[in-house]
Amino acid sequence: MKSWRTALVAFVIDAVLVTVFVLVGRRSHGEAGSLLGVLTTLWPFLVGLVAGWLVTWAWRRPLAVVWPGIPIWLMTVALGMLIRTSAGQGVQPSFIAVAFAVLGVFLVGWRLLALPFVRRRTLRRA
Repeated sequence: MKSWRTALVAFVIDAVLVTVFVLVGRRSHGEAGSLLGVLTTLWPFLVGLVAGWLVTWAWRRPLAVVWPGIPIWLMTVALGMLIRTSAGQGVQPSFIAVAFAVLGVFLVGWRLLALPFVRRRTLRRA
């Protein structure tokens, strides 16, 4: 797969997983599934995700765990919470803990699962 395609697929996976986090969270709190409600909850985390990708130049090695995977996760959570606070959205300590854990599993976890496939592809090229 061409490097730009790999980066695009990796970004889409990240964005889908952040969206899943938001959808599951809203559902578990019995919040309506309105598009506006979902987007209101989602946008701060997507901004954090994009910032993480830009700061780490993630498109260069999008499947790597330590760099950019971990910084993308941390920036998604940190900026997402800062933006939520600035926008007047609720930020409880328990929400921060849950977001930290779930987004860590999602954003770093899928990269860990991809490691054997990345290594196999690298070995084939050598």
